[in-house]
Amino acid sequence: MDTVTPFLILIGIALLFWFVMIRPQQRRQQAVGRMQRTLAVGDEVMLTSGILGVVTSLDEERVQLEVAEGVSLRVVRAAVGQVTTPVARDDNTELAVDPPVEPEEKRSDGTQ
Repeated sequence: MDTVTPFLILIGIALLFWFVMIRPQQRRQQAVGRMQRTLAVGDEVMLTSGILGVVTSLDEERVQLEVAEGVSLRVVRAAVGQVTTPVARDDNTELAVDPPVEPEEKRSDGTQ
């Protein structure tokens, strides 16, 4: 039993290291891979370099992004870091606007 105990401790440390460090990283990589595979035309994305653009076309390996009116970039899918939520725009000025906020109803007793 005295010779087995050190091996059990080492195995326990290795398992703990795997659960704390390696497994969460594998899950993050799988989630990013799923996101990159499910890109669609019209998605607003952010590249790993921080560049924002809208997907205009894509194939198996590359994505065409429009980063400004008339300016397109062709990048590999692996460069896409995340899909961002589209920003609401004012139709008249094309400026970003805050989404409308619904007013909260006040009760007669002063609480909300």
